Amino acid sequence: MDTMFVTGGSGFVGRQLIADLVARGDRVRALARSDAAAAKVAALGAKAVRGDLASLDAMRGGMDGCDVVFHAAAKVEVYGRKEDFERDTVMGTRTVLAAARAAGVRRFVHVSTEAVLVGGPPLVGADETWPLPARPLGLYPWSKGLAERAVREAAAEGFDAMIVRPRAIWGRDDTVILPKLTTLVDAGRFAWIGGGHARTSTCHVRNVTEGLLCAAARGARGETYFVRDDDDVTYRTFLGGLLARRGRDASNAPSVPLGLARAVAPLVEGSYRVLGRTDEPPLTRTTVELMGSEITVRDDKARRELGYRPVIEREAGLAEIGMSA
Repeated sequence: MDTMFVTGGSGFVGRQLIADLVARGDRVRALARSDAAAAKVAALGAKAVRGDLASLDAMRGGMDGCDVVFHAAAKVEVYGRKEDFERDTVMGTRTVLAAARAAGVRRFVHVSTEAVLVGGPPLVGADETWPLPARPLGLYPWSKGLAERAVREAAAEGFDAMIVRPRAIWGRDDTVILPKLTTLVDAGRFAWIGGGHARTSTCHVRNVTEGLLCAAARGARGETYFVRDDDDVTYRTFLGGLLARRGRDASNAPSVPLGLARAVAPLVEGSYRVLGRTDEPPLTRTTVELMGSEITVRDDKARRELGYRPVIEREAGLAEIGMSA
């Protein structure tokens, strides 16, 4: 029986990860910055460690005796203040790394994203050899890329740390993609980008956690691994299928050409900056690329080196969402 420490334990990925760890008999501790977060992780069978991503001493104490740290916490919005992304995602990752090393944790698994590559060449069949772009397209890719750099720096110094990149996480109890989509559809503000015909890789949350567990068991220091579902789909199939499970039909929603969306998004973001607004604009450069252009990734390396295989297929995942509606 191992002892695991999870950051972001009350989030979408963190909740599934805690449930999977507890189910296989591991002891789990999870960082919790509020009473609500502490209650969520406790209900899943984890011991809550009170603090936030800046709480070095609290995390170091909570990690004492732990075998693996899974770092799933970050600022997941695509727009906001740069200092918030830097504090939560960049400095937060550095602090979690420092706490884990000070506590003598054996292994460190960092949850990242394919978004770190947005701003470089089109992400068609992308693999782990692709370099981070010089100019990331938005604060979310920028901050997650810097967090990855921090993990690699720690690995270069001898810490057994590695990176897992899932693409387009989805599933039951999603607190990111599906709630936002249903809100847009209900408000009459949803539009397809490029008709929704571009293809995308996806990763069900249970496949995400399978990849994390495989990395903790067999990952190599300093390495990065993409994980994904078996099949690629169009955005229209992927997002339309999710919405249908919530009783929404977006088949007749308007469409914005991809080129036009790319041209307009910087103007929309610019107007928000001029107005001093920090809420998410209706169109951002990051959203256009992540939800409109083709993004397909390869998981050959994870399959070969980690023994990763998806544990749930798309239709079964969609059926679960229907059960929770």
